[in-house]
Amino acid sequence: MIKVAVCGALGKMGKEVCQAVTDCPDTELVAMIDIASQGMYHSIEDAHRVQDIDVLVDFTQPSSIYENAKFCLNNGIKIVIGTTGLKDKEIETLRNLSHIKNTGCLIAPNFSTGAVLMMMFAKLAGKYFDNAEIIELHHNQKKDAPSGTAIKTANLMAEAKKDYTKGNCEETETINGARGANSYSNIHIHSVRMPGFIASQEVILGSQGQIMTIRHDTMDRKCYMQGVMLAVHYVFKKNNFTYGLENIL
Repeated sequence: MIKVAVCGALGKMGKEVCQAVTDCPDTELVAMIDIASQGMYHSIEDAHRVQDIDVLVDFTQPSSIYENAKFCLNNGIKIVIGTTGLKDKEIETLRNLSHIKNTGCLIAPNFSTGAVLMMMFAKLAGKYFDNAEIIELHHNQKKDAPSGTAIKTANLMAEAKKDYTKGNCEETETINGARGANSYSNIHIHSVRMPGFIASQEVILGSQGQIMTIRHDTMDRKCYMQGVMLAVHYVFKKNNFTYGLENIL
C-alpha cells in the first residue's frame, strides 16, 4: 500500500486528488494538508512528524511549491508536483537535490494525457513549420502566467527548431506586451485569463500557404487524475528526477 499525502487538499485539484487516492485500491490517503484548513494538517512538516508518507502530491501555489519540494526531498519524501510556476533554476536545483538524496521527484506541468499528447504532437510538427505561437487560456484564478503547460510545450518545440519567426518583419509594439511573451526559440506565448475556462491551449504553426492548429481543452478536472495516479505509482518505484508526464507514458 502506497501512503500518500496531498498538499493543497482544499483546492479544486487537491480535492480531486484526495478522492482519486481514496478510490485507488493500492494507495492510502494518510494526510490532507492545507494552510487554510481546520482539522487537517497545516503544513508538510506537521504531517511528517505524525505520518509515514511515501509520496506527497503537491497542488498548492507558485509561492510555496519550491520550499515544499525541498523539504520533501531533504526528508526522504518522494514528491509529485502539479503546481506550476517553478523557475528553470529552481527546477535544476530540485533535479540535483533529487539525485543527491536519491529520492524520487516528478514534475508535470499538465497531468492530462490529452494535453501531454498535444505537446508531443507540437514538437513533432515543429520540424515542418517555419513559425509557431502558443495561446493558453485559463480560469481567472490562475496566479502564474504563462502556464506551465505552455512553457513546457515551447521547451519541447525548441528541441526541434532554433527559431520559429522565419520571415517575420521587424516589429514595434504600440502597446507593451501586445505580441505576448517571447519564449524558447522565439515562440510567442499569449495568456488569456477568463471566468468559464478551466484550461485550454492552442499551438498555431504556419509556413508558406498553410496553417495548422493543435488544440486541447479541459472540461473537467477529473481528466487529470489518470496522470496523477500514474505519476504516484511511478515515483513510488523510482528514485530519479522526471520532468514531464510524457517521459513515463
